[in-house]
Amino acid sequence: MKPTQKLHDLGQSLWLDNITRGLLTSGTLKRYIDDLSVTGLTSNPTIFDNAIKKTNFYDDAIRAKQAGLEGEALFFELALEDLTQAADLFRPIHDRTGGVDGWVSLEVSPLLAYDTKQTIAAARDLHGRAKRPNLFIKIPGTPEGLPAIEEAIFSGVPINVTLLFSREQYLGAADAYLRGLERRAAAGLPLAVGSVASVFISRWDKAVMGKVPESLRNTLGIAIARRTYKAYRDLLASPRWQKLAAAGARPQRLLLASTGTKDPQASDVMYIRALAAPDTVDTMPEETLLAFADHGVVDGVMPPDGGDCEAVVAAFGGAGVDVAALAARLQKDGAESFNASWNELIECLAQKRAALRKAS
Repeated sequence: MKPTQKLHDLGQSLWLDNITRGLLTSGTLKRYIDDLSVTGLTSNPTIFDNAIKKTNFYDDAIRAKQAGLEGEALFFELALEDLTQAADLFRPIHDRTGGVDGWVSLEVSPLLAYDTKQTIAAARDLHGRAKRPNLFIKIPGTPEGLPAIEEAIFSGVPINVTLLFSREQYLGAADAYLRGLERRAAAGLPLAVGSVASVFISRWDKAVMGKVPESLRNTLGIAIARRTYKAYRDLLASPRWQKLAAAGARPQRLLLASTGTKDPQASDVMYIRALAAPDTVDTMPEETLLAFADHGVVDGVMPPDGGDCEAVVAAFGGAGVDVAALAARLQKDGAESFNASWNELIECLAQKRAALRKAS
């Protein structure tokens, strides 16, 4: 049995953190579903930028849309074409699991990360255009994003909360989800609105690399994941959640993101092995997925009580790392990075559009 199948059987969903038209047209994504137990997919502006910049898979579609579409409008047309195809591939999984699994994700413009009103409008528009029940709209879990998450859930739009880096940021996103559901309950609306909360892991270790004792190398991200997993399990056991669950609500599953190893001296499947846990999602880069399928090991699960996470976090505090301040900085830096990728993507589209027009 492949390690990916073992992880799936343990109860963790394996999602691919990648999307290109080539993955769809070549049958590679279908093979990952059939052979590697992949049950979902996430995307972001950087992934699309690389796919459009480095391949010609999108050239025909861009030529076909030359009359009038450009910038963000052109991008979302291309992205929706890819993600609706991917959603259809995952639809049998979505149906079979009663909406728990089989999701794909599309992000609102990262430029809206600090604009609540426009984020709400964009989320509703994109979900309506996709016409797929298994498509998440990604909204950053910034302070300005939280009211948009609540409103989107209340509106029945499934949400992938992105750019979370800490237990506290996760709990803020979870509270927004619960508020949205509680408003639906008060209005007599169905409570089965899907959501995941995506906590980024490897960026923690990259941020402190070379700044702490060698004994702490590559331990902070896993400690943060364990601390957040404990909060997740505690929330699912809380009376507030149990009341909603009894009325038909689905858990907002914890999604572990940024699980590709950044340290060339460390195992390429370090995070996948350490973050195995039932009732969660691990979304991994393609190379990490293939590496785990080849030589991964499933030999335990994250402890529901967090294990030694607090001792590890305290050790970083003793080494001069302000974990709360770093979490805020990582979220801010993450939003700025996505903004930069978004601007590069729009510029890339403009350049490719002009080149194709000139060639024709």
